[in-house]
Amino acid sequence: MENMWIILPFMLSFSVLSVHTHAISEEEALARAIRILEQYPLVDGHNDLPLVYRARIENQINLVNLSIDVVPQWGPSHTDIPRLRQGKSGAAFWITYVSCTKAGKDAVRAGLEQIDVIKRYIAQYPNDFQLVTTADGIEEAFFAGKIGSLIGMEGGHMIDSSFAALRLVYDMGIRYLGLTHSCSTPWATTCEEDETPPGATIGLTNFGKMIITEMNRMGMIVDLAHVSRAAMIDALNTTKAPLIFSHSNAWTLCNHERNVQDDVLEMLRENNGLIMVTFVGSFLTCSPSSGQANVTHAADHIEYIRDLIGVDHVGIGSDYDGMSSPPIGLEDTSKFPNLFAELIQRGWSDADLEKLAGRNLVRVFRGVEQVRDSLAATDGNDEWIPQEDLPINECRTTG
Repeated sequence: MENMWIILPFMLSFSVLSVHTHAISEEEALARAIRILEQYPLVDGHNDLPLVYRARIENQINLVNLSIDVVPQWGPSHTDIPRLRQGKSGAAFWITYVSCTKAGKDAVRAGLEQIDVIKRYIAQYPNDFQLVTTADGIEEAFFAGKIGSLIGMEGGHMIDSSFAALRLVYDMGIRYLGLTHSCSTPWATTCEEDETPPGATIGLTNFGKMIITEMNRMGMIVDLAHVSRAAMIDALNTTKAPLIFSHSNAWTLCNHERNVQDDVLEMLRENNGLIMVTFVGSFLTCSPSSGQANVTHAADHIEYIRDLIGVDHVGIGSDYDGMSSPPIGLEDTSKFPNLFAELIQRGWSDADLEKLAGRNLVRVFRGVEQVRDSLAATDGNDEWIPQEDLPINECRTTG
């Protein structure tokens, strides 16, 4: 009898664990995931479809029809309207990106071309896309049956160290700016320049901190996805508004330079900001023994961040059409429900899944707008970057 009393609690605990783990089938989980995504918009923080337009058809939007399968039209890709609809996409940040090879040369011109192509293809499909420039607009588009279409800019080289250019791209619809891409700007360092020991890399210059302040005043979201650790910390210590990492993961699970270390994540929680987990395989799993990344790896990063800083601070930034090898189970924009089904099988509530899907991003966006409104009486910055901060470049002058 004594042995039975020892065994029984173990059997009961195992039974409870089994019920928790297997209480819902894959089919039931997927059906529930779809229902959740039909109730509140899934906001993808980073989609590089505009880059495909530029690279494959030189932004000639009439050469492709997004309303049908685009793969036969322009080759392998992750995004078209049928797949967005199948994947229950509620909104996306379409990304203005041009190569760092244009930095200090024609990056501003090329960036304007990308803003233009985004706005033109949004207008081309009015039954499916709706241009969005406010937090409320995300929900308004969703409940009107449209995919909310926001515009982000990936790389400060496209404003060429100019407050005027920053304000003008905001007026054109840009609602977040990634301070750098893979190249540093004269005022912010990229993660590719991270050095050891800590403190060896300069983060933001004084001009860079003024960029953050001006973005706060305007109501533009600051994106830290590609910046150095030092720049992350400087930005978090400078801003008055919540910040985002539009497509980054947890450094503790994968020690990649593009991922975010725990102490910075904890600062992000204090900032009331958001990290949007990306599907880039090399950011999900760094171990060769782990094989190709899959949907469970993405779920692992989401759960790690939730456990560390809370469910209010994690979202999704896929990087579809900006990567070559998406994870198994998340092959394209039609597969978003698979991730939510995986989390349902891990015990996530509907309320927390709605936060992950889009409520967190909408909250951050509203926080940025509230800071903007509080600074409405503040004049814009009209300083020029100091000549000594600029690299020697015959294509770029001051004044």
